[in-house]
Amino acid sequence: MISSLLVANRGEIARRIFRTCRTLGIATVAVYADPDADARHVQEADTAVRLPGAAPADTYLRADLLIRAALDAGADAVHPGYGFLSENAGFARAVQDAGLLWIGPPPAAIAAMGSKTAAKRLMAAAGVPVLSVGPEPAEADLPLLVKAAAGGGGRGMRVVRTLADLPEALAAARAEAAAAFGDDEVFCEPYLPTGRHLEVQLLADAHGTVWAVGDRDCSLQRRHQKVVEEAPAPGLDPELRTRLHTAATAAARAIGYRGAGTAEFLLAPDGRLAFLEMNTRLQVEHPVTEAVTGLDLVALQLAVAEGEKLPAAAPPTQGCAIEARLYAEDPARDWQPATGTVHLLEVPGVDVEFDTRPAPAGLRLDAGIGEGAGGGGDRITVHYDAMLAKVIAWAPTRRAAARRLADALARTRLHGPATNRDLLVRALRHPAFLDGAVHTAFLAEHADQLLDQDGKSAPLAALAAALADAARHPGAVPSGWRNLPSQPQLKRYRTSDGTELDVRYRLTRDGLLAEDHPEVQLLGSTAESVDLAVGPLRRRYRIARHGDQVFVDGPTEHHTLTVLDRFPDPAAQLAPGTLLAPMPGTVVRIAAEAGETVTAGQPLLWLEAMKMEHQVTAPADGVLAELPVAVGRQVETGAVLAVVRSED
Repeated sequence: MISSLLVANRGEIARRIFRTCRTLGIATVAVYADPDADARHVQEADTAVRLPGAAPADTYLRADLLIRAALDAGADAVHPGYGFLSENAGFARAVQDAGLLWIGPPPAAIAAMGSKTAAKRLMAAAGVPVLSVGPEPAEADLPLLVKAAAGGGGRGMRVVRTLADLPEALAAARAEAAAAFGDDEVFCEPYLPTGRHLEVQLLADAHGTVWAVGDRDCSLQRRHQKVVEEAPAPGLDPELRTRLHTAATAAARAIGYRGAGTAEFLLAPDGRLAFLEMNTRLQVEHPVTEAVTGLDLVALQLAVAEGEKLPAAAPPTQGCAIEARLYAEDPARDWQPATGTVHLLEVPGVDVEFDTRPAPAGLRLDAGIGEGAGGGGDRITVHYDAMLAKVIAWAPTRRAAARRLADALARTRLHGPATNRDLLVRALRHPAFLDGAVHTAFLAEHADQLLDQDGKSAPLAALAAALADAARHPGAVPSGWRNLPSQPQLKRYRTSDGTELDVRYRLTRDGLLAEDHPEVQLLGSTAESVDLAVGPLRRRYRIARHGDQVFVDGPTEHHTLTVLDRFPDPAAQLAPGTLLAPMPGTVVRIAAEAGETVTAGQPLLWLEAMKMEHQVTAPADGVLAELPVAVGRQVETGAVLAVVRSED
C-alpha cells in the first residue's frame, strides 16, 4: 500500500495528483528546479526536494536525481505525471530497480510504444488500422507530415506539400527531434489537413480487464498541439464509435498494457480510421473524461498499481465536457510565447479546483499558478511549457457546455503575459464549432475571425485607466500643468496589439470632459474601479496596475495597456531593420551570415523557448548588416538579434 508518493513533475499536473493523494491519505513529495522554488506545487506538498539548476535537462529530466529525491524523502512510489520522463521506459525500470512502485504501465509496454515507427508495425500486426507511406514518397502521397519517431507535442513535425521541400523538412525535423528527444529518427505519413484527432481513454489492470473509458475529440490544434478537447467526441455514429473503442482495446491488449493510457487516432473525411500513437501515461485532457464519467483517473492509476482489480466494465458517460487550455502566447503574432509574472488568475463560477466529483460538476480549473485575488506573483519562464491552466465545463449538452466555458473564459480576470483567451472564446462561440464541424485545420481555416483584434473598446478602457490613475493620485500636480482652465490632462498608453492611444480629459465642476469621448460621463472612480455612462449604457471597469502595465477588466472585455512617457527619449529609437528578441530563448540555428543579401521573409535564425522553435525572418529586402548572436547563445527579451539594412 502506498504511504508516500513522489511526483516526478511540476506545475498543474503535480498539484492535480497531490489533490487525489490528500483525499486518499497519501503523503506527497514534490521536486523542483530553481525557477520553481516558490511554485504552487512546492508549497502544497508535504515534502519538497530541490533539483539544482534551471534547464529541464539538468533537473526534471535527470532520472538519477529524481530517484534519489524519492529515496531521501522516504517515498515508496513515483508518479511521472505527463511530459518529461513520463514515457521513458528506462526511467520506469530505474524506479522499479530502486525498490519503488512505478505508477504507470510496465516498462516493456512503454518501450513498445516509445517509437512511433515500431508502434505502427506492432499495431498493424494486431489488426489496428494505420497510416503509412512507402520508403520513397511519391507525388501521389502528398501532402506529407514528417514526424519525430520518439517525440510528441508538435516537436519534430513538418508539413511537406512538394517533394522538392522534403529534404529540407527531413533535416529540420531531425535536428529538432535530436535536440528535444535525444533521437533524430523521423518518418513520413499522409497529412490529412482536415482530419479529426480522436482518442480513447484506456485503463487496464493486472487481471486482464481493459476499459475503453469513453472517447475524446482533440482536433482544435495549433502547431500540432492541442488547444480545445471534448468528451465524448461529437457526431460519431454507433458503428464508428464501436470501431474506435475496439481498435483502442486491441492496441492495449497487444502490448500487455496496465494503468492509464490513451490510444490516438486520425479520422479522415471519408471515414477512414487510422492509429496515430499510444500515450503511455495520463493525458493533459483527462479532466473531460473525469467530468462525464465521475471517475478519478489518478485514484484508479494508484489502485491499479497497488494490484486492485477493476470492475468488469467502465461506467457510462453522462453529458458533455469541454476543456480549453490557457497558454501564455499571442496567437496574433504567430503564437509567439510570452513570459512574465501572472499577478492574478480569477475564473468566476469555478466550483472546486481539480474537481473529480460525479457529473454534473459544472466548472473546473486545473492550474499550476495561483488562483484568486490574493494568488498572484507566479513567474512564467522560458524553461517550461507555455500552458498556464485548463478550464473545463460540463453540461447536459455540447452546446450548453461550450456556452458555459466561453462565458467563464470571457469573464476570467487574468493579469500577466499575453494569452490565447480571446481566441478560445471566439472558437467556442463560432457557428462551425457549435455545429460540430471540427478538424485539425479549424483554427487556420477560421483565422480571420478568430484572430480579429477588436480595438473599438480600447480607447474607452484607456480613459478608464487614466481616470483610475487620477483617483490614485488626487493631490498630485498634474503632468504638464499650466494655470489655464483649458489645458487637458494627457496620458499615453500602448495596447497589446501595438496601437498607441493618447487620452485627453479634464475634470471640472461639471464633471468629466473627455476630448475623444464627449458623450461619456464619469459616475464614480477609485484607484481600482471606474464607472462610466456611455449614453444610456453604464459600464464598470476594474483596474489594476503592476509596474508600467495597466490591466482593465470590463464584464466580458479585457485590455492590457502599457503606460508610455509623454515625451519619448529620442535616443531610445532603434535603427530601421533592427530585429529584437521577442522573448528569452536560446539561438538553436542560424541560416544566414553577416554581409549576405537577404529577402523579405527569409529565415535568418531560430530561437527555442517554451519547448518550441520560433523562426526569425528578414523584415525586408536588404543586407544583413549585423548578426551579433551565435548558436547556443541565450538571449533576453529585447536583445538585438540582427540588423537588416535596406538597399534603399
